[in-house]
Amino acid sequence: MSVQVVYNRRIKSTKKGIIALFVDEKHKFISIDGLLNNKENSYLKNILKEKKGDKKNIFSINLNEKKTAVIIPADNNASTNDIENLGAKFYDFLSKEIITNITLDNSIMSKKNDFNFIDHFLHGIKLKSYKFEIYKTKKNKNPIRIELISKSIMKKSKKFEALEQGIFLTRDLVSEPGNILHPDEYAKRLKNLRKYGLKITIYDKNKLKKLGCRALLGVGQGSIRGTYMVVMEWKGLKKNSKPLSFIGKGVCFDTGGISLKPAKFMEDMTYDMAGSAVVVGLMKNLALRKAKINAIGVVGLVENMPGGNAQRPGDIVKSFSGKTIEILNTDAEGRLVLADIMAFTEKKYNPSLMIDLATLTGAIIVSLGSEYSGLFSNNDKLSNQLFISGNNVDEKVWRMPLHKNYDKLINSPNADMQNINYVGGAGSTTAAQFLQRFVSKNTPWAHLDIAGMAFSKYGGALNPSGATGYGVRLLNKFIEDYYESN
Repeated sequence: MSVQVVYNRRIKSTKKGIIALFVDEKHKFISIDGLLNNKENSYLKNILKEKKGDKKNIFSINLNEKKTAVIIPADNNASTNDIENLGAKFYDFLSKEIITNITLDNSIMSKKNDFNFIDHFLHGIKLKSYKFEIYKTKKNKNPIRIELISKSIMKKSKKFEALEQGIFLTRDLVSEPGNILHPDEYAKRLKNLRKYGLKITIYDKNKLKKLGCRALLGVGQGSIRGTYMVVMEWKGLKKNSKPLSFIGKGVCFDTGGISLKPAKFMEDMTYDMAGSAVVVGLMKNLALRKAKINAIGVVGLVENMPGGNAQRPGDIVKSFSGKTIEILNTDAEGRLVLADIMAFTEKKYNPSLMIDLATLTGAIIVSLGSEYSGLFSNNDKLSNQLFISGNNVDEKVWRMPLHKNYDKLINSPNADMQNINYVGGAGSTTAAQFLQRFVSKNTPWAHLDIAGMAFSKYGGALNPSGATGYGVRLLNKFIEDYYESN
């Protein structure tokens, strides 16, 4: 169910219905006049004395036949992550209990916190409430209505709203099936971002051929769909400072090509474009909140299909950088997409840093599961910033090794390099080592392998099952804390 929040400073009387109250560690609360009468107030305080051991779980108390109180234990010293997770738990409680209309008293928290407690709490609710129901014929059209009562003046935070819209766009894109969101449709949708102030430039097959992006084009040879590189530019600074650049793999469906994947779980390959979706969601967020930075988002959109014209194992292609690549496995296609768009971005825009995101290897899931994305980088400062930002928003990264000794595993006797390591082992590292060869100017660069993070079968603290939107909050926090002009 979706969520509708109504802001109010006063309430005349609540004789029936459901109210929610935050209580502190000692189960104390402050009730606004009208929410509880004297009898209800005394009764609730007595009940809470008996519940002091239950300091983490949300629970309800029937005050009378017509009125119920929902109690939300909240630690005044909680981190923003804890508060957002509490909001998500509150949403789960409302959904489980089928509560669609509730009055929420924010008095105690609006008094004791100076970092927008309620904004983070509502942010958690909104993120958890996401549903992808576009193709369901029967949809739940009744949102959960929360009337927020506070003696202080409340208004919807544009910062959180922008972030939510960016995350939801990422989740929507990842959730779309391959027959709908193919490269042609994807490129078309990105044009719509112009209305938010982003400059959108689309390079189709003909333009990519002129540029010499043969690695990217080779991936899409077997598909009847187009192949594209789309550049999204946000200029939040008047001065022409070097932009931050964010690069995403957008393989809209990955069959593996001639090196065909097993049929089991191939349907999950609709989310092989999740890296690009993170970049798109991030750029929308930056535009909506008028971020004070210059940023470039670049995505390569392609479909990896078998066919009479498909790229073959053993083919050799010349990349945008001029370096040649021997294709030993057509299912190692993501690095080919990134190789061209990374080299293009560095040459054309001379960015201050490059961060690429991709569902690149299954090996990273073997290493880190669904708790961390793999971080590979040529720069310690950039790595540390991403690590700290990830911990701050609970979108964690873990740095993995890069070393020149791994190069021998991807050197080819027939070309400058080969696209897989045939010896075996270090699958994620050799993929990142391959990408590093396309960073030619020592630009600070980080590669995030998000294969284990982009999609969840079971759901997480702030997301239901399905597309997670992982990466948007991480990169937004990274930008806010280290690069945005105040």
